[in-house]
Amino acid sequence: MQVPAEVSAALGEAAVLPCTFTHPHRHYDGPLTAIWRAREPYAGPQVFRCAAARGSELCQTALSPQGRFRLLGNPRRNDLSLRIERLALADDGRYFCRVEFAGDIHDRYESRHGIRLRVTAAPRIVNISVLPGPPHAFRALCTAEGEPPPALAWSGPALGNGSVKVPGPGQDHSHQVTAELPALDHDGRYTCTATNSLGRAEASVYLFRFRGASGASAIALPLGVLGLKALLLLGLLAARATARRCLEHPVTQDTPPRLQAHESNYENLNQRSPQGPRAAVCSP
Repeated sequence: MQVPAEVSAALGEAAVLPCTFTHPHRHYDGPLTAIWRAREPYAGPQVFRCAAARGSELCQTALSPQGRFRLLGNPRRNDLSLRIERLALADDGRYFCRVEFAGDIHDRYESRHGIRLRVTAAPRIVNISVLPGPPHAFRALCTAEGEPPPALAWSGPALGNGSVKVPGPGQDHSHQVTAELPALDHDGRYTCTATNSLGRAEASVYLFRFRGASGASAIALPLGVLGLKALLLLGLLAARATARRCLEHPVTQDTPPRLQAHESNYENLNQRSPQGPRAAVCSP
């Protein structure tokens, strides 16, 4: 098995992993299988597999996660070269090519040392945040990724012209780095800068702490305002209830009787005043 020691490609681009082989058969047209593994030889997880039927030069793909892995070479011509599309930092690692001829369990060959695929990437800050720290204090965390792994540095008002870098907890991915600023003593802008040989990235957080009256005074003010509003609301509700009660149960006031006109055989419409209905008076 002939493979290069290392292949490099940029994040998001494509990479070609060359692999050629020789075998003891002068001519072989039987069934064969081409396999690529990751991480370790013989036992690592398969990332690509294809099979060619007897007499066929077409290797039918049986495994290709997300369709990103494609065989470029022709196994019938001793070429197992693989192309990986849309590289991610998780693709960084070691890969091993393997060919299996049908009929003999010992007629299988695999690269022992494999190819080191190095995915390069400029720094990118994936998270920056301010978290509660010691009592009445805050701390800041910054996580960045890149390949080579970036160097992180903090700068801010409490740090003058310099910066403080404190390694954070270990990361599952070697291409990620975390730096912690353990104490943010002054208000203002704190900036995290990530740098490697391919570039630089930075992100900032702003800290502004409320400085007001004592806790008791700060709470008394909103409570006083709420109390005044509650009294006004109760007064309004009481007035509405009184008005509704007046409409449902009006207080009547009798009017004094009017003097009757002298009896006459004829009605004197001008002198007789019909008694109107009783007026409803609502006592306040």
